[in-house]
Amino acid sequence: MQPARQSPPHQSPWSFNLRHLAAVAAVVTRGSVSAAAGTVHLTQPAVTQAIARVEALLGLQLFERRTDGMTPLPPARALAARVELALGLIGSRRVTTAQMRAFLAVADSGGYAAAATRTGLSQPTLHRALGDLALILRRTLVERRGRGIALTEPGKRTARAFRLARAELEAGLTEALGDADSGPARITIGAMPLSRARVLPMALARFNAAHPEVEIIIAEGSYGELAEPLRDGSIDFMIGAMREPLPAPDLEQRALFGDRVIALARAGHPLAAGLAHEPALPALEALARYPWIVPSSGAPLRAGFEAMFQSAGLTPPIVPIECGSVMIIREILMQTDFLTLLSPDQVAVERQAGWLVSLGEPPGQLARTIGITTRAQWRPGPAQAAFIAQLDRAAAEPFASPYSMARDQICGFPAGKAKDEP
Repeated sequence: MQPARQSPPHQSPWSFNLRHLAAVAAVVTRGSVSAAAGTVHLTQPAVTQAIARVEALLGLQLFERRTDGMTPLPPARALAARVELALGLIGSRRVTTAQMRAFLAVADSGGYAAAATRTGLSQPTLHRALGDLALILRRTLVERRGRGIALTEPGKRTARAFRLARAELEAGLTEALGDADSGPARITIGAMPLSRARVLPMALARFNAAHPEVEIIIAEGSYGELAEPLRDGSIDFMIGAMREPLPAPDLEQRALFGDRVIALARAGHPLAAGLAHEPALPALEALARYPWIVPSSGAPLRAGFEAMFQSAGLTPPIVPIECGSVMIIREILMQTDFLTLLSPDQVAVERQAGWLVSLGEPPGQLARTIGITTRAQWRPGPAQAAFIAQLDRAAAEPFASPYSMARDQICGFPAGKAKDEP
């Protein structure tokens, strides 16, 4: 079941007639009301009325009325670009926003009764909307399975296209309202484990200070848990370890920073005895005698973990627990003789506190690239672009531990600079 992506009322695409939005886009792209009328199959007066209706709902002017026609203003251009993308995803200009809303409610809720509760629409209304939609698109969207229903394969593809279209419409409305009192914009970010240690929190703090009106939603999860919501448009982009090769052709990724890993154990672990300040990794044979907690198969770190031992002619040690949560890994390590591999950024606090100790850097190709994954040809809105700029800035800065930063700020020194530094 897909989580519902709610929009503030003034930005909800369900408040608008899709044909009216198409008329706005057509006037922008075709250059005149008369040319647009033929594109959207409306009369010229109907196109003019459609534009007036959209302007009334938005509470702003989209076109400058002149004797020689209408000149699109910046909000109209911003809206038109997104509407055209949405119409391409929808696949038919006969589809209405009411039908889209009904179908997505059923798809996201898993049934008509739950969809009726979610939307306030009656079940007969939902049935009729989905029936009309199936006729327009000439495909079966849902099928009965036992006492319930399920999306057909064409239905699943349609649901994804409609979710992406909804996201484009939301973005277009937000961008059109950008210079007006439009209320908060929203950014929904998928956060994989490695993004949560330093770069993402730093970017969040700075962005919020500069843009306190923007709502930010963080969806935490693994790559597998976040990829489908990203492809559906439920989240805008995700941050974490990049995949090679990229699993889905409709996704793109770009690097933020490189990350190395260290082997970790609890303080007092048998392998930690006598380690120097800069530890040298114990022999792989010694490491192989202990149980490990690492991510599940398919994660880049798991592949590197197995390759580390295999390249030395050793059988990888057993992994009784597969996990990517730093909190869970920390607690298990502190209570057992388990070992793990993590980024120094992820355990800076635990090492400062003396709970965990580094056993050194493992051999082999265990470096990872942390990056941003988006839908192919995704166009960030102004708020999203500004946030990504903060991510780039945070990724480019050297790491300072949370304790040293807090100490320096309390003592009046610049964050990240020791007392005896100039």
